[in-house]
Amino acid sequence: MKHSLILLVFLIPLLSIAQEKSINWVTIEEAQELVKEEPRKIMMDVYTHWCGPCKMMMRNTFTNPDVIEYINANYYAVKFNAESADPVTFKDVEYTNPNFDPNRKGRNGVHQFTRYMGVKAYPTIVYLDENMTRLTNVSGYKTPTGLELMLKFIAEEKYKEVKTQEEWNDYQAEFTPEFKE
Repeated sequence: MKHSLILLVFLIPLLSIAQEKSINWVTIEEAQELVKEEPRKIMMDVYTHWCGPCKMMMRNTFTNPDVIEYINANYYAVKFNAESADPVTFKDVEYTNPNFDPNRKGRNGVHQFTRYMGVKAYPTIVYLDENMTRLTNVSGYKTPTGLELMLKFIAEEKYKEVKTQEEWNDYQAEFTPEFKE
């Protein structure tokens, strides 16, 4: 019994450290305030509660230590439910989900902000610059190394250099992933 107690004394702090190691998700409203104090790119995960690939990304990709570390160091990460009932204020305009039905199961009306951001599939990662201007949308499930390509492309501002399909193809071919799967 004494050894079990000693083991628990050492394990509990380790468990709390492990639990703290996650992406620092904020709302889009919070991101708009944070970017004023410390400019960073925004990475917005647009998901729905019924979307299988969205759940897989949350479980497999957004829990990856390399992904967590890179996003927290380089981005403000926003998690946005594309079918939320909650209003959103973006650039002083309020967006709502007028078709939301609290009694409906499954799909539940697309939020106006989802449409404004040009999201047509889930999951979609929307990348915004420091001025809250949308740079691009990337739809579909991404593994940690699949997400790494675009995270670094945006954060390192390679998108300002790559102007043609051929240059994009070259960038992808030359990219060497560093994240572990």
